Amino acid sequence: MTVNSERLLTTARGGKVRTGPLKNPLNFIVEDHMREREVCTLIDSIVAARPIKKTETEAILSFLTDDLPQHLIDEEIDLFPLMLKRCDPEEEIESVVDRLTSDHRHAFADAPAIAALIAARKSNDVALSATNCAKLAAFARHARRHLILENAIILPIARARLTKGDLKTMREHMMERRGFAQRQESET
Repeated sequence: MTVNSERLLTTARGGKVRTGPLKNPLNFIVEDHMREREVCTLIDSIVAARPIKKTETEAILSFLTDDLPQHLIDEEIDLFPLMLKRCDPEEEIESVVDRLTSDHRHAFADAPAIAALIAARKSNDVALSATNCAKLAAFARHARRHLILENAIILPIARARLTKGDLKTMREHMMERRGFAQRQESET
């Protein structure tokens, strides 16, 4: 995000998309999910030995090393606790959050290794071993299943249950974690 809290997304095509200020944290999370799906598609290309651009490789590495950990923290520190607070017990959101939290532990552990495999591949001419291809494919497959659960269950319920105050607090926390609260204060 830039100083004025706008965000540039690196798309799978290597371009930049301006998404605007972080007004609604749930929309921001959706944008991260879109980028993660694009990263999974690029990983599939690597596994299939299809060439990808240098900018696409850089986008994968940036997402896995910088954006994904921040995204997971946003969900674990703000979104999931708010969901547990706002949802009724009969909605059984706790079991979904437990599963997603377990997925996050795996993502935190696996993403650096996946990034290292991709970074070690200096060019499209270097084929990965079958074992490494299987690791990449498993990572992308697991990420997609995780995204389905979040997009189909968590986000729709969050939109229905979280209050304006919850969203404001979540937004403020996300901006603080990214250093924007301090920057905006110093600019005024």
